[in-house]
Amino acid sequence: MASSTNTPLPRRLPPNVTPEAFQAFITRAQSIVGIENVTVVDPQNPLDDGTYMDNCKTHDMHAVYERDYFVASAVVAPRGVPEVQAIVKLANEFVVPVWPFSAGRNVGYGGTAPRVPGSVGIELGKNMNKILEVNVEGAYALVEPGVTYFSLYDHLVETGLREHLWIDVPDLGGGSIIGNAVERGMGYTPYGDHFMMHCGMEIVLPNGELVRTGMGALPEPGNNPSVAAHEQKPNKAWQLFNYGFGPYNDGIFTQSNLGIVVKMGIWLMPNPGGYQAYMITFPRDNDLSAIVDIIRPLRLQMVLQNVPTLRHILLDAAVHNPKSHYTDKNTPLTDAEIDEIAAKLNLGRWNFYGAVYGPEPIRNALLEVIKAAFLTVPGSKFYLPEDRTEERSVLHMRSDTLQGIPSLDELKWVDWLPNGGHLFFSPIAKISGADAALQYEVTKRRCREAGFDFIGTFVVGMRDMHHIVCIVFDREDPDQRRRARWLMRTMVKDCAAHGWGEYRTHLALMDQIANTYNFNDNALMKLNETIKNALDPNGIMAPGKNGVWPATYDKEKWVLSGDEEEWVPPGPETATNTKE
Repeated sequence: MASSTNTPLPRRLPPNVTPEAFQAFITRAQSIVGIENVTVVDPQNPLDDGTYMDNCKTHDMHAVYERDYFVASAVVAPRGVPEVQAIVKLANEFVVPVWPFSAGRNVGYGGTAPRVPGSVGIELGKNMNKILEVNVEGAYALVEPGVTYFSLYDHLVETGLREHLWIDVPDLGGGSIIGNAVERGMGYTPYGDHFMMHCGMEIVLPNGELVRTGMGALPEPGNNPSVAAHEQKPNKAWQLFNYGFGPYNDGIFTQSNLGIVVKMGIWLMPNPGGYQAYMITFPRDNDLSAIVDIIRPLRLQMVLQNVPTLRHILLDAAVHNPKSHYTDKNTPLTDAEIDEIAAKLNLGRWNFYGAVYGPEPIRNALLEVIKAAFLTVPGSKFYLPEDRTEERSVLHMRSDTLQGIPSLDELKWVDWLPNGGHLFFSPIAKISGADAALQYEVTKRRCREAGFDFIGTFVVGMRDMHHIVCIVFDREDPDQRRRARWLMRTMVKDCAAHGWGEYRTHLALMDQIANTYNFNDNALMKLNETIKNALDPNGIMAPGKNGVWPATYDKEKWVLSGDEEEWVPPGPETATNTKE
């Protein structure tokens, strides 16, 4: 822990910041947030990965490079909005890059690690964790960055409000509600698009100014103008109408480095009056195309009310047991071995999870339509939770998730390999059997070339299909880390060649993926950089996030293109063979 009289030098200084300036910055930061809320990343102490719930705040716990490749110089934990503003102004004064994060459980995408090594982490979730309001009539909550899915769910249960309101949760419940929404994360109920369900933000801009978006910009009558801005009572419609008047700004604060969201409204799902989860299994690997073509019209017509998932057998198998339980080999499993695992678990090569919501007559009618459509696939089987009695039943886990009950059960699949680190590769495509089959073939082949098992799931939104490829590797094995990096970078090239772009990524891939969105001579990036430089002329706010670099950085020196990778797969195929 840092002290005001003896500030250690960090493992990595911020760029262009002298030791003396860093120590002066830390001393001033301590005076703002308190000595107990400033930690310098001392090189004398090892970088501890922690666990999912007790996660590290200084680096990526699933490090695909060495642990100190993306590492903070210090972490500062403000106790409220004025301290966030003060730290941002201090960063401008010293020209120190900062990297804000909420709960820091953005696992698979970089966690708390900064894109620019030596940045100062701003940990919002430690102290700013209040549920400011839950409104039953309007079906919304107003929360701070440290409010997690677990904490909001527990609050609803403890106050008796769970009878009226449900939350939508991702696979793991420890993440920040704000953090997940601004990264455009997904859940699985009818409210599964989390940014779509947000309403109203309070944001600290890169100059320290405070802004409320949407209806929040309209003062509530009767407010005392002498009360600090962050304590002003909000407009009563702030969490009811997204847009307000004039340009809609909320979107530029998602996946961006243009501000720090310190409050956000989130719509909650009124209790639907009934609920039923189900699973449908499909026996053959090549059933994928037919399944997806069945999904599309049912999803567009809202017969499939929620965000359904179609999971590869090895994702479910990994939730049950590590790879060593099924085999002694360390090479990718063959089709015959995968079929054997599916038979042993009484699951399909593909397993579809969904739910219906509403009074019983509605649920029964929807289930009949769903079963009639999917059971046309030969060998498919339909299950309710009570039909599955095995230990660690994924259907039982999904049954909780699909009704907004957070858990950590799905974390088990990361243990597929020893010292399990993981990355997510997340391309977007239309809901098409042909696209799904081709995307699966491309990514599965690359996984095998890199020596990894394909583990993945198709998540179907309103009009799109997220394909989440889960790359599990031994993070203590340098060769596996190299192969994982090669795999990610190669799949980016493959998918761009087919017109598929990723919606979210790890720090190491941000520059490469941003460069694939290059329509009309990179017009979108030019727009992003113009806004960045206007709002953040000193370039202190999360430089490099999602490939957006401020003018104060020599972009060519900072971009990670992947050309530095040394590993190539054995055999004749290379990363240039992207067309099928």
